[in-house]
Amino acid sequence: MLEDKILVLDFGSQYTQLIARRVRENNVYSEIFPYNASLEKIRNFRPEGIILSGGPSSVYGKDAPIPDLKIFDLGVPILGICYGMQLMAHMLGGKVAKAAKREYGRAELIIDDNSDLFNGIAQPSAPNAERTVVWMSHGDRIEKYPAGFTPMAHTENSPVAAMANKKRRFYALQFHPEVVHTEKGREIIRNFVFRICGSKPVWTMKSFIETAKKEIREKVGNQRVVCGISGGVDSSVTAVLVHEAIGDALTCIFVDNGVLRHDEAKKVEQMLKKSFRMKIKYVDSSERFLKKLKGVSDPEKKRKIIGNEFIRVFDEEAMKIKNVSFLAQGTLYPDVIESVSFKGPSATIKSHHNVGGLLKKMKLKLIEPLRELFKDEVRVLGHELGMPDEVINRHPFPGPGLAIRCISDITKTRLDILRKADVIVLEEIRAAGLYDKIWQVFAVLLPVKSVGVMGDERTYDNVIAVRAVTSVDGMTADWAKIPYDVLGKISNRIINEVKGVNRVVYDISSKPPSTIEWE
Repeated sequence: MLEDKILVLDFGSQYTQLIARRVRENNVYSEIFPYNASLEKIRNFRPEGIILSGGPSSVYGKDAPIPDLKIFDLGVPILGICYGMQLMAHMLGGKVAKAAKREYGRAELIIDDNSDLFNGIAQPSAPNAERTVVWMSHGDRIEKYPAGFTPMAHTENSPVAAMANKKRRFYALQFHPEVVHTEKGREIIRNFVFRICGSKPVWTMKSFIETAKKEIREKVGNQRVVCGISGGVDSSVTAVLVHEAIGDALTCIFVDNGVLRHDEAKKVEQMLKKSFRMKIKYVDSSERFLKKLKGVSDPEKKRKIIGNEFIRVFDEEAMKIKNVSFLAQGTLYPDVIESVSFKGPSATIKSHHNVGGLLKKMKLKLIEPLRELFKDEVRVLGHELGMPDEVINRHPFPGPGLAIRCISDITKTRLDILRKADVIVLEEIRAAGLYDKIWQVFAVLLPVKSVGVMGDERTYDNVIAVRAVTSVDGMTADWAKIPYDVLGKISNRIINEVKGVNRVVYDISSKPPSTIEWE
């Protein structure tokens, strides 16, 4: 069991997951609990330190999230961020008030005490070096800090932009150190983790693999496991990790749900069966899925139908294998967080295929070896397991597949159009050397038609939208600045080679306010 752990209490910030990821970047394990987690659960986690996240609330709000006051008596260092800072001040006897001017975005932080938390962040002897750029997002500010606290930094609008009670090892920041816009944010979090909490960098992928394999073996015993594979990074890494742990006691089941990309089954079989010598059972359930999806245009319904049907197929196929008791699944930590989040924090934008689609009366027990990992950590894990770059660096692909890229009604004809367009998009992006520079790129078939002219004939055909984004973790994203000549080739090929399409458009919206997927 890891002794060096940092706990993040979630108060609803859109950046909460990012805080945990920043801690993990230092090879120190971190988990996120909802703010109202019981004191017993927090004690049992045995954290070396606690971070209170930001959030949209005011400490004086009617439904303001307030944790157990006794967390301040646990004897561990605590770092409050934005709302977490205001909460710390409010609960420990300070005073929080509405700021005269809401502070949002970039701000210049003037460091008054560069010890401990700000160690190495600024050198007062150098001209202007005691100033650094941070990212603010708050409407309240600290009017009076609690007894025992001293200010550590300020901005033009916030007289107390950072404060500390060094004796109790309580620190608080009015800005977000976890976002890339805060120039020295990573260093500040590193100082909290190592200098203040005294944690050691012992959480590595190598140690994770050994621990995970041991846990899988102990849980499975002499029983068998089935694993659903789709060709995506998460399911493929899950399969390889479980196979390393129990060998032939694992059978992989590939379900063709009718909404996969072109030649998906063939590529998956080649990678897992030939490279890793794994047992794979191919099940063609495409007609069954498409029948269930007929006439369904609502994206949430699509997700739930595919998720539930996926598990039903598994249940049926697994029962044909002797002594099977477990289903291995590629659930990731963000899925877990959003599926158990309390009212407010990390609001669920859409149902997750891995968690939300499970049947209540499923006959198999779950094994989710990746449920503690973020996407980028899964890629590192895959490399450690010796998996090929083509799989590890593959762009994220949604559980519901092309069903949520075929906007509105789903038919085999519309899916075939989308598949052909999707192949062209990926071919041209790879040919231009852009695939590894883009987080995600794909085609979307829109539920509208447009007038066109081909030869001397008037056409009234489908519209394909191309979506490409750059991102670090998928939590925020910007549209990719693909060169015009590449976009031109994509458009020209789709219109000429995909029958039924006479117009191609490019999506230039960012996340937020848009999402990466269209549905």
